Amino acid sequence: MPAIAETNSLFEIDAELDDLMEAIQEEITSNGDASPMLLDRFQEFCKAHGEKVDRIGRFVRSMEARTQFCRSEAQRLSDRARAAESKTLRTKSMVLYYLKSRNLKKIEGIEFTLRAQTNSQDSVIIHDEAQLPIEYKTVGIAINGGLWSAILDVLPDELKRTLKGAVKDSTPDNDAIKRAVARQEQVPGAQVKRGEHLRVA
Repeated sequence: MPAIAETNSLFEIDAELDDLMEAIQEEITSNGDASPMLLDRFQEFCKAHGEKVDRIGRFVRSMEARTQFCRSEAQRLSDRARAAESKTLRTKSMVLYYLKSRNLKKIEGIEFTLRAQTNSQDSVIIHDEAQLPIEYKTVGIAINGGLWSAILDVLPDELKRTLKGAVKDSTPDNDAIKRAVARQEQVPGAQVKRGEHLRVA
């Protein structure tokens, strides 16, 4: 029985059960009864069917647990990376302060040399972001596509082209699509329907 579940897919087991059912019905029609060998094989495949379902259920549960673990681990590692980066920056700043305060260019250890080096390009230092005028900021916004279209409609063509060119990304607004379909409106490129999902219980 385990061998059947291991070497056959759910579809193959199901197809074999259909064939066995037909063979059993034919034997009953011809002989008044099905052979014990055929009935035993039918039972074996019934058990294999249950075993296959359980195997699939265990696999899905295992993969769901692994997915959750990987996501939580990714978040944990991301937090650790940010903490490590922060510690690195603080340590570098401390060493630079030490070098400057003693008018040194470098200090040497057995394995490493710590050196103050001029950057290859200028750095921007923000002292107070709240005071920074908006024209010196990159603005990231998320607005409804309908509002975006209404804004573009009232703008001059040149400004409209500039704004359209500034769009880096856009994603489908599922709620807006559902509302439009509920109003019996056609949404090109999309449809709304009730799907299904597999529940492992």
